[in-house]
Amino acid sequence: MSGHELGEQVVVAHRDSHATVGEAHIMTREAREDLEGTLLASNGTRAVGAGNRAHEEEPDPYRTCFERDRDRILHDSAFRRLAGKTQVFVFPGDHQRNRMTHALEVAQVARSIAQALSLNVPLAEAMAIGHDCGHGPGGHASEDALSPYLPDGFDHAPWGADVTLQPLNLCAETLDGIRNHSWSLPAPQTPEGEVVSWADRIAYVCHDFEDAAAAGIVTPGMLPDIVAERCGRDRSTQLGTFVRAMITATMSTGRIGMTPDIAEALAAFRSFNYEHVYLRPASTQQADAVIALLRALVEHYADRPHAIPSATARAALGDGVPLDLIEAGSQESITAAVAYVAGMTDRYACERGLVELNWDPTKLPTAVS
Repeated sequence: MSGHELGEQVVVAHRDSHATVGEAHIMTREAREDLEGTLLASNGTRAVGAGNRAHEEEPDPYRTCFERDRDRILHDSAFRRLAGKTQVFVFPGDHQRNRMTHALEVAQVARSIAQALSLNVPLAEAMAIGHDCGHGPGGHASEDALSPYLPDGFDHAPWGADVTLQPLNLCAETLDGIRNHSWSLPAPQTPEGEVVSWADRIAYVCHDFEDAAAAGIVTPGMLPDIVAERCGRDRSTQLGTFVRAMITATMSTGRIGMTPDIAEALAAFRSFNYEHVYLRPASTQQADAVIALLRALVEHYADRPHAIPSATARAALGDGVPLDLIEAGSQESITAAVAYVAGMTDRYACERGLVELNWDPTKLPTAVS
């Protein structure tokens, strides 16, 4: 056999397995995009080609643009670092949520709702998985810590879309859902984004209460009657109630929302968590410790901008700023320092405090035992 003939052969390797796929039918990206025209609701967001990205790309032969976004976020280090970032409890125990497990639970809730409403599930998943990638260490206290250093303050939602995930060149629709998932910001422009915004609130209200109950901070018997009677006392029942209430309301009105009685219970549930979990004395003391540490780290690195990884500084400052000319103490150095500190895990931030700042170990935030 000649070299040319050998080169044209397709060599296939298999494991020693009895599984077969029968007569395979390849579903190309184009075929799946065509199916969306039939399967998605009239207001569902369609995937087209490589998607609407800041920098044009060739489309993938098999994945839609939103599936590519989801996969890019899943494989990005910013997503992996969420496993080391506070959801409610710093240094969470084995069974307490962290930012990564929260994001995955939001994705599950969003998928359940989006699938039932015939919306674009991969888009909802991409938004949900990426929605908290902009969070700093130590939970929401990081926003209070970092806000004074930026002209427009620090909000994890737009920061995640515009800085943390900027190198991934995600679709505009995905970024919009991440940027605007917080209820304090403008509503997302797609129904999938609105689903994720609701799913975020549903997931954290339920699982933060469950974690607090497991830690002995609250008990199921403390739930307000409106929550217990309308939604149940366990997480599974509560999640199912909230998801079904969204599907029912949206199918009835044509707008993403929740039936009024269950929405009222969700609001009461969230208020209960704020009073008994998020704003309890131990939580505010933990937040104070986080704020002090993170601000000291920002000021330390703002005075040493060339100790900041160049990729981090580039994502925060853009391509037009020559990194080797950044002056210590300048706004550019401060912004780069915020980006570096915001990307740290809880453990790494504490470690940097001990190593770089000789931080008093007794003043570090501590876990709930």
